[in-house]
Amino acid sequence: MNKFWNDKTVFVSGHRGMVGSAICRELERQGADDVLVLGRETLDLGDTLAVREFVGGAGIDRIYLAAAKVGGIHANDTYPAEFLYENLMIQNNVVHAAHVAGVSRLLFLGSSCIYPKLAPQPIAEDSLLSGPLEPTNEAYAIAKIAGIKMCDYYREQYGCNYISAMPTNLYGPGDNYHPQHSHVLPALLKRFHDAKNNGDESVTIWGTGSPRREFLHVDDLADGLLHLCTLENPPDLVNVGTGSDVTILELATMVAKVVGYAGQIKTDPDKPDGTPVKRTDMTLMHSTGWTAKTDLEAGLKRTYESFLAETGQGVLREV
Repeated sequence: MNKFWNDKTVFVSGHRGMVGSAICRELERQGADDVLVLGRETLDLGDTLAVREFVGGAGIDRIYLAAAKVGGIHANDTYPAEFLYENLMIQNNVVHAAHVAGVSRLLFLGSSCIYPKLAPQPIAEDSLLSGPLEPTNEAYAIAKIAGIKMCDYYREQYGCNYISAMPTNLYGPGDNYHPQHSHVLPALLKRFHDAKNNGDESVTIWGTGSPRREFLHVDDLADGLLHLCTLENPPDLVNVGTGSDVTILELATMVAKVVGYAGQIKTDPDKPDGTPVKRTDMTLMHSTGWTAKTDLEAGLKRTYESFLAETGQGVLREV
């Protein structure tokens, strides 16, 4: 239990998503007893007036802005207009409404894709806007950069204590397992699970398998985000990750082992790899007193258990 959350009203946007649901679980674990959650059928975050009226009348002390349109390489590359427009509308409405209502603290969820494609590794926060973005998710990245700068400018001009947190690649309970729209880890987990059940002799992964990626369990992210909101003077832009990475082929091998798939793993060099290396510099976040706790292999085992449970209950997300 954390007394910090006593008598505080917290609004978690995107509470049905992987990140939002993890934040809600962590708030409950830490003893927060006044957490507001509203589905899109009740509050459309793209509706400026509706957001202004809700935030202005709810007496909110903290906002976690976890709602977003998200997806993997295929989805980002296929629907850039929707990724740019929908994310801009959500974050513009919520951040400005929070300012108008005098909300004392807001945490905006960005993404490590905001950094240049060829940023020095590991990627430090000051790499932002220092070079070209990865083309396959440029629209999403531009929207998130706009959200970061909006929080920065409101903090600078009005004294709003707004934070932008950049999580690395996430995984865990409640992930999206759509075959085209999901991120790499859930996509691999479902493909190996299906391949095992179908008796497939091989599974082919996109690209060469050589790109390196960093993966953070979503429960660790939630713990880090709550930690940031308890700091008296939190950083305005901060990476949240593990600081370590693996190749996509190494990840695929680990996932296959966890799932129990014994077939061959092939690569398809004709498919895009995306950014060659993406690992975040965790110096700033570590300096606040926080580090990730979940080992990747242990986290994969927990995630597969969640996948099986969600499948059994008929609630697996494939959207």
